[in-house]
Amino acid sequence: MNESTVWWLLAGLSVAAELVTGTFYLLMLAVGFSAGALASHFGLTPVGQMLTAAAVGGGAVALWHWQRRQGQPVMAASANPDVHLDIGQSVHVAHWNADGTASVHFRGAHWTAVAADPSQPGMPGNFRIKEMQGSRLVIEKL
Repeated sequence: MNESTVWWLLAGLSVAAELVTGTFYLLMLAVGFSAGALASHFGLTPVGQMLTAAAVGGGAVALWHWQRRQGQPVMAASANPDVHLDIGQSVHVAHWNADGTASVHFRGAHWTAVAADPSQPGMPGNFRIKEMQGSRLVIEKL
């Protein structure tokens, strides 16, 4: 088995491991292993192949890590519309209770709602679901 075959096998194994674990970083390492295989095809020495694989794979991992840190902050699950499909939906508050809660009819059931801004209870009207805290809806004025 020649050197490039070993590099391609390592790249394939890291892709397979990524499919099992869901870690995108392993794909970046697979890119590095592929670069090592290409370096072998171009006739570099084993040391040159390893340096190429390390530089490309390590650089790809560092670049991916840096890009993820620059992105949006991770949203809490209670406020993430990808987790709770009800976030962003509108509800109507007929009246507020003295304790700052309201009973709203939403999706065929009665829910307890609290205002996202504590200074807003007391005004009935249409609200948008901002967050879900257990079985309570955190709502904000539209």
